[in-house]
Amino acid sequence: MIAEDRASVVTQAAAVLASPQPRSRPRVWARFSRHRLGVLGAGLVLVIAVSSLAAPLLTPYEPAALDLRQVTHPPSADHLLGTDQVGRDVLTRLLYAGRVSLSVGLVSVSISTLIAIVLGGVAGFYRGWIDDVIMRFTETVMCFPTLIIIITIVAMIGPSIYNIMLVIGLLGWTGEARLVRGQFLSLRERDFVMAARCLGSRDARVIFRHILPNVLAPVLVAATFGVASAILTEAGLSFLGLGVQLPTASWGNMLNQAKAVDIIEKMLWLWVPPGVMVATCVLSINFIGDGLRDALDPKMQS
Repeated sequence: MIAEDRASVVTQAAAVLASPQPRSRPRVWARFSRHRLGVLGAGLVLVIAVSSLAAPLLTPYEPAALDLRQVTHPPSADHLLGTDQVGRDVLTRLLYAGRVSLSVGLVSVSISTLIAIVLGGVAGFYRGWIDDVIMRFTETVMCFPTLIIIITIVAMIGPSIYNIMLVIGLLGWTGEARLVRGQFLSLRERDFVMAARCLGSRDARVIFRHILPNVLAPVLVAATFGVASAILTEAGLSFLGLGVQLPTASWGNMLNQAKAVDIIEKMLWLWVPPGVMVATCVLSINFIGDGLRDALDPKMQS
């Protein structure tokens, strides 16, 4: 009888330990809302995203429509940000370009985060020779200059928005993979994981039910910073002519078309708006990352 009672107590305790401790969403949001720069960044990104999606409602022009009678006109009532060298409305192209930049950031980071979670999780959970092989491969990829490799690959396979997403995603996972591996190495030794193993849980259940939910917070923060980096990389590639190609508008190729000295000196409306949008978007996403890092930090729970 006593043995049965002890077994029952051990089973109940193990079940409690095996259940991961959920984060309190209201508390996380409360801490994030106290981060003024994070809230400001979230508001700016929301404005950029909504205005980009609602571009057909905000402007009567098409982004690729030419009007040779309105070439390089300064800002006016008809064209709030003026027109470019072939008469296209700058504001319209700016709004539609936001779709491209945000899409590149989100899709490429989704690819890199998925790769990082798979490789880093497998390496950290199973350790041993699997960990050695994956980490040596990761360190080999990290040795190469990322921007040079991206430029080389894009030049070989051809510049397009889909190739940019794919290349940035396939080369941007190394830092996150090391982060995920470290989290798995730490969490696999925790009591609730040990209890789950004692209860007979299989590896897949331990990973997806108990470890992975606790890894998502730092991964989310890293992914947020990755979105900003991907947007900046796409803008740089498009500025060099290796990114999104015309007539599709992107902030980078808008800057590429305005790189002549006479345009820089006399036609500020052609390069200042896309430059401001790149800086604002990247800075705002970094502010969001800072806010999420503070809100999800366990040391801030009190």
